[in-house]
Amino acid sequence: MTGSSGQRNAGDSTRRDTQSGGQHPARHQLERLSSRSIDWQRGFLPTVADDEARPAAVLVLFGVLDDAPALDPEGPISADLDVLLQRRAATLSSHPGQISFPGGRLEPDDEDAVAAALREAEEETGLDPAGVDVLGTLPIAPLAASRHMVTPVLGWWRHPTRVAAVDHAETVDVFRVPVADLLNPANRLTSVRHYGTRTFRAPAFTLAASNTLLWGFTAVVLSRLFDELGWTQPWDETRELEV
Repeated sequence: MTGSSGQRNAGDSTRRDTQSGGQHPARHQLERLSSRSIDWQRGFLPTVADDEARPAAVLVLFGVLDDAPALDPEGPISADLDVLLQRRAATLSSHPGQISFPGGRLEPDDEDAVAAALREAEEETGLDPAGVDVLGTLPIAPLAASRHMVTPVLGWWRHPTRVAAVDHAETVDVFRVPVADLLNPANRLTSVRHYGTRTFRAPAFTLAASNTLLWGFTAVVLSRLFDELGWTQPWDETRELEV
């Protein structure tokens, strides 16, 4: 189902990847991306001191829903490609109300970052990890606001399953966003955040007609991925919004 915002409410129905065997062109591009070195500092992420850093992982999960295409089908990638995101509860002490990837801190029982990302995604969205093909991991990225060092785990949703917010104390919404709409220059802007005397500017996205802002760590990671993949279209970086 696609609402007026262009977001797909992923809890409404269960659909399969329409590309036989998951051979979507974007899948191959994402697989190659996992072998690259990415300098996250160049993507506006401040560093985290080694003695403060705690390991975490997020699942950056792409997939296909062919009957809910992007509102903006013109662009460098097909209109059927989307990415799984969630909205954090406004009552959380860390990143309240923000749009994020599923994920969280590594626990002692987690074998590695991949295991942590899949576990957290299942706990937060209810997805079935068996339907996710892990394509690889990206270099660790600093998340200074909560003092974490985060491993982005790239995934391809080979067999999509029903997802929804499992614990509303942590997550209030789960949805799939068309990547073509994120790439639309009309939906891109620069977020401006003031911390005392310091000001940070970073890439951000509006989620189509809903005017919901995707900013912070998740927006920076997506923006850098799009740059590395060659998907980014020229956009007006002087268009700013304070957050």
